[in-house]
This record gives sequence, structure tokens and C-alpha cells, in this order.
Amino acid sequence: MSGVYYNERDRHAAAWIRELIANGHLPDGFVDERPIQDVSPKDVRDFRTCHWFAGIGGWPYAMRLAGVPDDTPCWTGSCPCQPFSAAGKRKGVNDERHLWPEMCRLIRECRPATVFGEQVDAAIGHGWLDGIFSDLESEGYACGAAVLPACSVGAPHRRYRLFWVADNTRDRRNAWWPESDGREPAADCGVGDADNARCEGRLLSIGGCSGQCSAGTTGCGHWSDYEIIECGDGKRRLIESGLEPLVNGVPFRLADGRTVEETSRKDLLTGLGNAIVPQVAAEFIKAFMRSEPCL
Repeated sequence: MSGVYYNERDRHAAAWIRELIANGHLPDGFVDERPIQDVSPKDVRDFRTCHWFAGIGGWPYAMRLAGVPDDTPCWTGSCPCQPFSAAGKRKGVNDERHLWPEMCRLIRECRPATVFGEQVDAAIGHGWLDGIFSDLESEGYACGAAVLPACSVGAPHRRYRLFWVADNTRDRRNAWWPESDGREPAADCGVGDADNARCEGRLLSIGGCSGQCSAGTTGCGHWSDYEIIECGDGKRRLIESGLEPLVNGVPFRLADGRTVEETSRKDLLTGLGNAIVPQVAAEFIKAFMRSEPCL
């Protein structure tokens, strides 16, 4: 087994991944633009790492932030949120975009040692988490989950998301790095505190904020430089300083030769809006690493 596999059917997001790979921000790998329904187990058996519904590469970037080697046997996947999100019609498992059964089909056949995933927290109320845990536990996986907000790592916004992990100790054994290689134990990520954070008037940080921050004035850590913009739907949103106006895009070139200014505003915002917050995912990964003595 070798290499990294990315599955992303949106061609703009796939081009974004290729550009990030070319610039060294993501592990080198094969980007497959086919829908997951068209992928068979034999297509991915030879890959050590697979990222499903890869978006713009948030999970592999999170793994690097957590200190996980690029070649670690692991799968990740953020199934489409539209069946459960306020942005969708909330048809739940009856929505054609409910693609967990397809990801489960591949997990069942290929038996990856460890699987990380993410979903909107509203999916819990639809029974989604119970369903996937039932599927995975029937295949011998031990499962865990936590609902974490972006502000738990110092971001100046909430963005609650459900993060989950499934691990098959029998298949994994020492697939991840052995304890004897001299690595330092992962730092305490404080997931328990993060799960209780509600960010009412302040920002709680796992990641090194020196103190409380006033929302809308000063951010923490990775988000120390941001601006607040008024959007067409009447809401105020945060963006990285210097990116306004978003309608004109930001000046970098995609792998297919186009600059972001040449893409539509919808493509740009879809890529960013569908992305996970890698810093939150990294803390969840580190919490899992601390729970496993052989990692």
C-alpha cells in the first residue's frame, strides 16, 4: 500500500486540491473527480490514506497540524451536510445526497484501520450519528464523537461541528507510528472544555490565546487578523484581512490555469463554506492519539 487518494467530484475544489499539492500544503496524491458511487473497493485498495468528499483538503491539512505523518494508514470523510443542514431541505436519510451508505460500503470492503469524519451537529437529531455508529460497530470498529465549535481553538466565530472517529484495533495494531520512535506525547487538547464552550461574549481557546478576547475586535491564534463584512443576506461575517471584496476573488492561480478572479464568486464561497476548520479537526485527532497508548 502506498500513496494518498483524494475523492472530490466538484472540479473547482479538485483543482484547488491539486494547486495546494503543487505548493506543498497537502500530501502528494491522486485526485479522483468521480462521484463516490462510481468508485469500487479495488480502485482504492492500494492507497494507504483516502480522503472522501475531500473539499479543499481540510482533513489532510488537519492531520499535518496534528503531527500525523502523511503516509499513516487512515481514511477521512465529511459526508455532504445538505440533508441535515439549515442550508438544505433537511430530508435527512431520504435525501439523495445522503452518501454515508456509499462510504460505508467502501469501509466494509477495504477495512481501513482508522476513520475520521465530520458533519453538521444538526445531523445528530436526525439519527445520523446513531446510524453510522451502528454500521461501524457491526464491523468491529470502536467509535467516539464530540461536538466542537471553531471558537474552541480561538476562532472568532462558533461553527459547531460533529467530529467522529472509528478505530479497529485488531486491523490497526501498529499501523500508526510505534511508541518507541521517540515522539513526544501529543499536548493535552482539552476537548472536554471545548465541548462545553458556548462563546457567549468571549472566545475560549485550546490553542494558546493569552486571555479573553472581545468578539468583533481581536481574534486569537490563527485568527488574530480578520475583518467583519456586511453580506447581501443581512448577516455579518468574518474574513481574513485583505480578502475584501470577495466578489473579485483573491489573487492566486488554480492548477487548471485559471486565477480565482476568473472563477465565479459561487465557486469560491462554496469551496470555503464546505471546508472544515482544520485547527479544530487537528485537536480532535490529537485527542484520539492521546487515547491510544501505542500511537
